[in-house]
Amino acid sequence: MTPPSDAARPILSLIDVTLRFGGLVAVNGLSMSVPKGGIIGLIGPNGAGKTSAFNVITGFYKPTSGYVEFTPPGSPAVKLTGFPPHEVCRAGLARTFQNIRLFGNGSALENVMTGAYVREKSKWWMNVLPIFPSAAREEREIRKNARELLARLGLDKYTDATASSLPYGAQRRLEIARALATKPSFILLDEPAAGMNPQESSELLGFIRKLREDFDLSILMIEHDMKVVMGVCEHIWVLDQGCLIADGSPEEIRKNPRVIEAYLGHEAPNA
Repeated sequence: MTPPSDAARPILSLIDVTLRFGGLVAVNGLSMSVPKGGIIGLIGPNGAGKTSAFNVITGFYKPTSGYVEFTPPGSPAVKLTGFPPHEVCRAGLARTFQNIRLFGNGSALENVMTGAYVREKSKWWMNVLPIFPSAAREEREIRKNARELLARLGLDKYTDATASSLPYGAQRRLEIARALATKPSFILLDEPAAGMNPQESSELLGFIRKLREDFDLSILMIEHDMKVVMGVCEHIWVLDQGCLIADGSPEEIRKNPRVIEAYLGHEAPNA
């Protein structure tokens, strides 16, 4: 039997993942997959288990049972279960957080450079010793690439500004820039529209599509803004109380009675 091509198999799969905290079941038997190059939504009411699922995928939590499988482009599948977060990142997955986690006192440039260090070959102490010129070259390359990333995301005017001083929307983009500095093939966005006004949320749709195209990414996102979810996601998975209750196209999810009842208060989302 011919093995499936990269394009035919999912880049990320969760297989029967359960996460328990004592008697609390945060994620219950979740199986889902993300196709290579897809923009996929993970939605549900507060406490549904969405961020817990993200934390399992990215190594912050180890599942009680089940496993996570990642298939980097051009490479064999690898089980991520048991990997610490930095090893998950090196495997090619990067993430942002619901509550922005920037180094507030550092510059925008320094924040992006921090992301690149996950792939740095030199040790930190080599930069202070002249006998390691390769370390200095690598540091210059990291700085150069960070500046280019800031420019590509429209943040170059903030290069030397303190991260905490940036406008909220720019901080969101900066966190994404830092994630991109890790050179991922897959990115998880945790509520990227949180705190944005309607105009910023509308602009986010094009920004996410451009991310996929410009950086050849697969994207899984948690989002409460239904206009963003319905406007950019190609497939949506819905959790409620840790369980998968529905998945399908935006149009199918919009009309699904279980979703309407559990998440949308008996009203269909506006799009």
